[in-house]
Amino acid sequence: MPKPQTPAIRFAGFTEEWEQRKIKDVCSISTGKSNTQDNVKDGIYPFYVRSPIIERSNKYLFDEEAVLTVGDGVGTGKVFHYVNGKYDLHQRVYRMYGFSDEIIAKYFYYLFSEKFYNRVMMMTAKTSVDSVRYEMIADMDISIPCIEEQKQIATFFDFLDHLISLHQRKYTKLVSIKRSMLEKMFPKNGANVPEIRFEGFTGEWERRKLGEICSSFSYGLNVAAKEFDGKNKYIRITDIDDETRTFMDSDITSPDIDLTYADDYRLQEGDIVFARTGASVGKTFIYKETDGLVYYAGFLIRGRVRPEYSSEFVFQNTLTEQYSQFIRLTSQRSGQPGVNAQEYAEFKLFCPSYQEQEQIGRFFLELDSLIAQQQCKVEKLVRVKKSCLEKMFV
Repeated sequence: MPKPQTPAIRFAGFTEEWEQRKIKDVCSISTGKSNTQDNVKDGIYPFYVRSPIIERSNKYLFDEEAVLTVGDGVGTGKVFHYVNGKYDLHQRVYRMYGFSDEIIAKYFYYLFSEKFYNRVMMMTAKTSVDSVRYEMIADMDISIPCIEEQKQIATFFDFLDHLISLHQRKYTKLVSIKRSMLEKMFPKNGANVPEIRFEGFTGEWERRKLGEICSSFSYGLNVAAKEFDGKNKYIRITDIDDETRTFMDSDITSPDIDLTYADDYRLQEGDIVFARTGASVGKTFIYKETDGLVYYAGFLIRGRVRPEYSSEFVFQNTLTEQYSQFIRLTSQRSGQPGVNAQEYAEFKLFCPSYQEQEQIGRFFLELDSLIAQQQCKVEKLVRVKKSCLEKMFV
């Protein structure tokens, strides 16, 4: 049965079937001529290489409207850029340009972005191709509607991209604000008071070791996740999101395992866990009761914060540059980097009164909530775009 030449989702008023063309029939195809060393910091013109990052150059090879795809390397077949104007181009980046009257370049950009990478991966799987050949682009079949429908599709995706960029900038700004406030609301090296402080609080902060602040540092449960009962959560370092430090639920299987012996390994509200080894050493997570019943794994160390200290305040301390410096110095090993419980206990931080700790903790908790909400908006819009790309092209 022939494949229908209409998309699953369509703007009202359009009913005609789309026409099929090969890419070589609707545009010209070539590569650039420049090399990576042609990159010039603060150059006049954008220089497109095999990356989403746009470099700069003091020369331009082309002045046109074009769509670019990576010819080889890590991003083979990825479509990172649409360009309209003067630009320099790497010799292993393909350009589609000189579009015919029956297709709009911006429409082609969104269509090609959705379809080409999958084509490259399919052909790579069959022939062990590790680079894009001219024919892979030229002989690719694409479906195109009338110009007016192309314009509406391109305008719609332009609007989506604008929204994603807008919310991404808001997210980036909030992350930047948090980074700045972490620097200013905790004492820097050599100081015992922060640069910024809530009104009504005075006096010097007192230095404490983490071992004084926590009643215990305990290693996790050395049992494979598959041995759990399918109901309780078992947190590993890989279940902690690198950016948000929130818990990503792990799927636990295997029935009929008695966990009563493991009560000592259940997290309690305000517990902080620390990664003890590997590339994630130093990464931290604070447990909230809303995360449900959670046991923690052997490659994590649990710090149970004493009631006279604010767990949130202590946790935010582990996101500061001072903490990062401590991890860099302490984790140095001849083999795999690591920090053990005794070493974590030696980390020193400055503490104000409990009331000031609580206020600082609440401030960062609210800021983290705003960041998480903004991240969710970005992720939702990205999912919407992905779904529309799948459904609005043939």
